[in-house]
Amino acid sequence: MTAAPSTLPALDRRAVALLLAATLTTMANAAISPALPGLEARFADHPQAALLTRFLVPAPSVAVVLIAGWAGVLADRLGRRPMLIGGVLLFALAGSLGMVLGSLEAILLSRLALGVAVALIMTAQTALIADYFDGAARSRVLGLQISARNLGGLVSITLAGVLALMSPMHAFAIHGLALLILPILWCAISEPKRPSPATTARGAPPATTQRLGLGLWAIAGLQMLTTICFFTMPTQVPFFVASHGIKNTAIIGSVMGALTLAGMLAATRYSTLKPRLGHARLFLLGYGLMGLGMAVLALAPGLAMIFLGAALVGLGFATVSPNFNEIALRAAPADLRGRAAGIMTTSVFLGQIVSPFLTLPMVRHAGYSGTFATLAVLLGLAALVALLAYGVTRGATDAAERAS
Repeated sequence: MTAAPSTLPALDRRAVALLLAATLTTMANAAISPALPGLEARFADHPQAALLTRFLVPAPSVAVVLIAGWAGVLADRLGRRPMLIGGVLLFALAGSLGMVLGSLEAILLSRLALGVAVALIMTAQTALIADYFDGAARSRVLGLQISARNLGGLVSITLAGVLALMSPMHAFAIHGLALLILPILWCAISEPKRPSPATTARGAPPATTQRLGLGLWAIAGLQMLTTICFFTMPTQVPFFVASHGIKNTAIIGSVMGALTLAGMLAATRYSTLKPRLGHARLFLLGYGLMGLGMAVLALAPGLAMIFLGAALVGLGFATVSPNFNEIALRAAPADLRGRAAGIMTTSVFLGQIVSPFLTLPMVRHAGYSGTFATLAVLLGLAALVALLAYGVTRGATDAAERAS
């Protein structure tokens, strides 16, 4: 497959189109967060209203986990472009359907269909980044990918918060914005050249996930654990803010907006920081910031500290997130990038599924402050492991230099 030179043109239309597609992925899950208290009140007669309303946020993740692996296989065999365009169209239709549905069960089904769309979009989009770009250009686009996701989250959460002031059902309308991206994708994205079957047969082993290696599965597992911690924000923070007596959905949306804005700004610096710090120290910095943010939330007496804690968590998560995909895509052979992207997509959304099932019992047992404090400790330990990993790597490098 053809990759771009190491310097990314400022206005590469392929990069712009792929980054626009990336804005949809955060929208899928977090956009309705400001409407959750209103949805719970609207369906208060439902015996499982508390759990189901919270599960509406990660519900698309269920479909992603089931579909993303197969989407990766299809992307490698049938092509990325039709998968990306079809996924965006399905995203707009399934996401907006919640406006007119009258039960939590029906809304939940529409959210599962939305998850199928997200699996198609994320898998194709991430694989196309690896196909089109390499070296420093790939690092830059992967960093901007996280910024684009956070920008999409910022805009969608803020707008959804305003729409939810009229009715919690109106928040679903935000997904219709995906239709505006379709013409750009159609014109800008072309199918990259793939290795021919004859070339693969002569020069490469069979295309199986065994060739992806244990390292990719390890980095996917770490990404899943990180997502479990982070996804406490969209699933629990709206209720945490409401517990402080703040019921205005626009304010709740602005807290989530601070989270995504901070992440958007941090991710733009990834291509600058990575050559200077390397992967281990970026993990140290990111997990340290996430842990500090959770600690601030645990001690927050009011709205100002909640904003600060959310921003710190956003900064930290956006610092570590590009690391995962860059490590994975660098390790994957060209003809298996779709599968690698599918595995990484699955790990993100599996973490989103697991998160509310772990954090809701924690909130009920220890309260919001206890939950955030526990996560702060876990993230602090992760930062310590990253520091130790950097020390070991640095020691081995110094020993090799002395030996030479």
